[in-house]
Amino acid sequence: MESLTRGGTRWKRFAVVMVPSVAATAAIGVALSQGALAASFSVSGQQFKVSTDRLEGDGFVQYGAVDAQKNGKNVPVAVSAFTHAKIYNLCQSVVVPVPVFGDVSMKLKAGGDPKHPVEAKNLYIDLDQLGADATFEDINIGVAAGSSTKGPGIREGDKTDPGSFAQEAKSAVLTGVHQRAWATTAGTFQLSGLKMDVSKGKNECY
Repeated sequence: MESLTRGGTRWKRFAVVMVPSVAATAAIGVALSQGALAASFSVSGQQFKVSTDRLEGDGFVQYGAVDAQKNGKNVPVAVSAFTHAKIYNLCQSVVVPVPVFGDVSMKLKAGGDPKHPVEAKNLYIDLDQLGADATFEDINIGVAAGSSTKGPGIREGDKTDPGSFAQEAKSAVLTGVHQRAWATTAGTFQLSGLKMDVSKGKNECY
């Protein structure tokens, strides 16, 4: 049976492509209704963009790892982790190419009220590009990834060498953050004022 067609678009095909991407935000959607719980954001085989006005983190560690994607590719990333973080005006966006229909953008925003930032515990961000102004307190560069005492440590299941190069700090403040990431995970994520928007074309955070 033919899928429903409107204006030249096969909506069944559109749904098949978009459902996995929307499902990736399910935990964040539940977080809105329940306050704080474990959450993750990832779209297999695709990068997404993250921006924030300000991130204040305690217990920082950064180390190299390899993200294994479902499409079989291995992607080298820098994992930035925080024991606790407050994030002001958070934005995450991903662009999904849909056959025939074209690009579809999904954007999440939260923490827009300065009095109610996003809060996360045991936050891990897998990224391959970062731009920001950063200030670190009590930084230690060149520590072995597995011996860090200031951050949450190497995430269980990460493909990395525990003795490889890493850096740590008691705290970190990043402003004007623009980063390209492959995954974001947190032990608990509390997103105040969460909004999600799905639109045709490219509608990214930056």
